Order: sequence, then structure tokens, then C-alpha cells
Amino acid sequence: MYCRPRPNQVLPAVVHPTKCCVNHNMTTYEVPHIHPTHTTNVNNVMYQHKHYFPQTQSQVDSVSHQQFNCGGGPGGPGGPQGPGGPGFGPRPRPPFGPYGMGR
Repeated sequence: MYCRPRPNQVLPAVVHPTKCCVNHNMTTYEVPHIHPTHTTNVNNVMYQHKHYFPQTQSQVDSVSHQQFNCGGGPGGPGGPQGPGGPGFGPRPRPPFGPYGMGR
């Protein structure tokens, strides 16, 4: 009997609040004031606040394993080969190093 595979299910989209940005433009106008026999000196101080937004990234590698017990071998469970039949037992671990999975 042929069973068609189930298509991937798409979940509803997650819509986050809109990030609002405002640009302030500044225009400077010079207004001279002339007063007889009087001079006004205006000293202006400007503070420039500089904000930085450093960003970092990381990576996560995920590995999954599935184990299946596919029934007993010849002799049934508990037979001469033991439960699970021949060939069932602890498997050696994969090698670590530049060509193994342990990076």
C-alpha cells in the first residue's frame, strides 16, 4: 500500500511591532542683533551623543539520533542470540577530529 508523504505544515506568521525611526533635521539661522554701544557674545556648547550598536553572532550545530528496535532475530526474544537477535548491541562511537562529527 502506497502512502503519500504529508506536506510540510506552515504555521501562521508572527508579526512583530513596527520599529519606528525618526530623523531629525536641523537648520541653523543666524540672527544678528545690533545694539548701540553694547556687544553680546554668545558661547554655544554642543554635546554630540554618539550611540553604537555592536552585534554578535553565534552558531549552534544540532545532531539528533533515533534508535529503533525492529523485533527479534532467529529464535525469538530470549532465544540463543538473546533479546533482539544477532547484530544488536552497543555500537562504537563515531570518530572525533577533522573528519568526524565532533567539531
